Amino acid sequence: MTSLTGRRIAITSRIFAPEPGAASLRLAALVTALAESGAEVTVLTSTVPAAVDNPPLTFPESVRVRRAPVLRDKAGYVRGYVQYLSFDIPLFFRILCGRRFDVIVAEPPPTSGLAVWLACTLRRTPYVYYAADVWSEAAAVAGAPRFVTRAVARLESFVASGASAVAAVSASVKSRMEHLAPSARVVDVGNGYDADVFTPTGAAHHERRPYLLYAGTASEVHGAMIFIDALPAVVAAVPDALVAFIGQGSEWQAMQERAELIAPGSTLFLPRMSPEDTATWIRGARGTLASVLPDGYDAFPTKMLASVGCGTPVVYAGPDPGRAFASDPHVGRAVSFDAADVADAMIAALQSAQTEAGRERLAGWARAQHSLESVMMRMRQLIASTLNRAG
Repeated sequence: MTSLTGRRIAITSRIFAPEPGAASLRLAALVTALAESGAEVTVLTSTVPAAVDNPPLTFPESVRVRRAPVLRDKAGYVRGYVQYLSFDIPLFFRILCGRRFDVIVAEPPPTSGLAVWLACTLRRTPYVYYAADVWSEAAAVAGAPRFVTRAVARLESFVASGASAVAAVSASVKSRMEHLAPSARVVDVGNGYDADVFTPTGAAHHERRPYLLYAGTASEVHGAMIFIDALPAVVAAVPDALVAFIGQGSEWQAMQERAELIAPGSTLFLPRMSPEDTATWIRGARGTLASVLPDGYDAFPTKMLASVGCGTPVVYAGPDPGRAFASDPHVGRAVSFDAADVADAMIAALQSAQTEAGRERLAGWARAQHSLESVMMRMRQLIASTLNRAG
């Protein structure tokens, strides 16, 4: 194990456990990994919204979680320029006027990265930018004006170029970050899931109807409405089919309204849940659903990793890298972003029941290839090398 004994490391993020989300899960694992390597870890994040009742995680004594108030949108999420700035501006002063760190790991958005860059420049502290996504591409897909996407791209390039290292969650994100910031040192650390939570064993949610599950954010870039559009054909073939949605997002309300219009009674919309509760729903599902709009935004939905970790196959609609992952017959079904093709895949998943042996095989493969443990090992090595470079 890479030793970081005595090193002071900060992690900055607008979202952190127990608030549910892919970033929360990934950063909580990083905090634990760094503390187990001997580091003193401080998390600079936001206060937990009142609607979240998940129990707080327990970290080693060397971990401090420092929270500050932040503006949230109507859904209780830190999403939007004003909301970002309500976190970013105080973050700058928290770093500038707080204790000194040996290195800081900065989570997007790029505006937060800019706050970290400025404070770290003034304090001569190296930072690692954790690129879980390419925000300029996401802004373009979401329909932001061209001048906005250009500004975000320039900001993203600036923040990545100023970092001592950029941690990319996939080869495709690495390639795109290198294109945005040719001088940046970008390392593919991979993407993973919590193999202690998302397991094939444990409680499984039970519904009287066979169901598919979409768990996570449904925003403009995800295109989850495709699963609603497929519902009439699905219900025609499997009359008692149910599609459950757990999460939130900018398209959440529109999806509910359209589902009630074209296939009433065939959907269930639930608020965000803890990873443990979400895992019970995954285990009970015939399959899970994931999608990405095929408009040049090739993000990887991490919900697919949680699904296969539980031994539950995936139905995926969208481009690579998700398509290549879900095309493996052990993983599930990958189809074009077309309502008829999606409906066929959903029907096939509903009519197939995973055996216990099949569930164990899929989960075993996922744990060996995609667990957070292996990802965090690479993150520790990247942070250690950054510290060594900084002297």
